[in-house]
Amino acid sequence: MNLSDSRTAGQPAARPLARLSAAEAVFNAIRTDIESGVIPVGSKLSSEAVLSQEYGVSRSVIREALRSCTALGLTVTRTGRGTFVVASKVANDLTLGQYSARDLTEARPHIEVPAAGLAAQRRTPEELETLRDVVAAMSTETDPESWVAMDSTFHATIARASGNKVFASVVADIRDALAHQSETLNMVADRQHASDVEHQEILAAIEAGSAADARAAMARHLEAVGVALDSILNN
Repeated sequence: MNLSDSRTAGQPAARPLARLSAAEAVFNAIRTDIESGVIPVGSKLSSEAVLSQEYGVSRSVIREALRSCTALGLTVTRTGRGTFVVASKVANDLTLGQYSARDLTEARPHIEVPAAGLAAQRRTPEELETLRDVVAAMSTETDPESWVAMDSTFHATIARASGNKVFASVVADIRDALAHQSETLNMVADRQHASDVEHQEILAAIEAGSAADARAAMARHLEAVGVALDSILNN
């Protein structure tokens, strides 16, 4: 199917969006059209450049929205060909790079909960300062892409602060998948503010040097992430 068959053919050049974030607004609009059948399965979406013009946002915002559509299993991007609608309903799992949401949900408590406990006991002053800076910056960050990058930094820093090279290596390996997951959860389940609060609780426990409290705070955070994922997949 060529571009004349795509959603934007014959439509006005710009549709400026209310600021939800912009990426969230674009994502919601595309998702609604796919699930309602306005954009049927098999259709090819317009190029990033055309969608950028249509919605009056940058191409990076379009890419962010399309990544979440792909993560939900609604679209697939084929190199050199474009992005195609492959389903009208959310998949039973999210695709997050080389890992799935289920992979992460099952694995993270076994890695990040004990890592948080060790970080409370072993963190260096420099690592603690990094965590403070990241949490403070996240609480005021309005750019979704920047927030997601800092979220990954927060979790990776805790893993390094554990002093356990296996935990640090594993979290570094899944860092891209964690970023994709956070991006999608923020857009679909409005998780950003809740995550900020949970991160502050984890930081407080690490600052206090309480391994038990740090493990408990991380466990609560990961449980909340799992609940948000379930709400998406079972919607």
